[in-house]
Amino acid sequence: MLAKRIIPCLDIKDGKTVKGVNFVNFRDAGDPVELGRQYSMQGADELVYLDITASHEGRKTFTELVKKVAAQVNIPFTVGGGINALEDVDRLLNAGADKVSINSSALRDPNLINQIASNFGAQVCVVAIDANFEDNDWLCYLNGGRIKTERKLYEWAKEAQERGAGEILFTSMTHDGVKTGYANEALFELNKMLTIPVIASGGAGTKEHFKDAFELGHADAALAASVFHFGEIPINELKEYLAKQGIPIRI
Repeated sequence: MLAKRIIPCLDIKDGKTVKGVNFVNFRDAGDPVELGRQYSMQGADELVYLDITASHEGRKTFTELVKKVAAQVNIPFTVGGGINALEDVDRLLNAGADKVSINSSALRDPNLINQIASNFGAQVCVVAIDANFEDNDWLCYLNGGRIKTERKLYEWAKEAQERGAGEILFTSMTHDGVKTGYANEALFELNKMLTIPVIASGGAGTKEHFKDAFELGHADAALAASVFHFGEIPINELKEYLAKQGIPIRI
């Protein structure tokens, strides 16, 4: 069985790491390069950096940040935010990123998934899905959770896989930042219907929540932010706990 992965997520705004609750009320969480270096030393398997405002100027700043991260961090990292075309992917990979995450741009132009997969390989293309549970269904959102679409989580994830996505990063907006656990039922459904890895995001508050994401949700990786940024759960302690619970994990 493949080892489960622990992935700190760093949301970047104006060059700083920030963390919100339900996609709003952001607070400063520190220097993204230094945090990434610390997580790498603590035993994180991968990192995700998301440029959450992704303005045109911000993208230039973000490229410089990616170069700095690549110089300091020796584990794979994914970058996302404002990726709308192949040249954006090329620029970020050349700056040192290992993978790119696309969300709104993929919903607006699903063919972008095909293009990235065929030009750079499926392993480079992570399709992130922000979905909210409402009216008894999971609906996908654009623009960092600001705009609701008609697309449903499961059908969109399946289409993304068929188009060449290498992984699905599913964030439950319902659970984001509230620390009550991941959306394990939805994760289980995704895992059952897909053959590519599913990354759980949104809701981590305790070590048990990570265990549940792997055991109940069958997630391949668990991503979290605030519990790592604010020192609530050290990564090495989390991994030791999971290993004792029989979860296959790299120590």
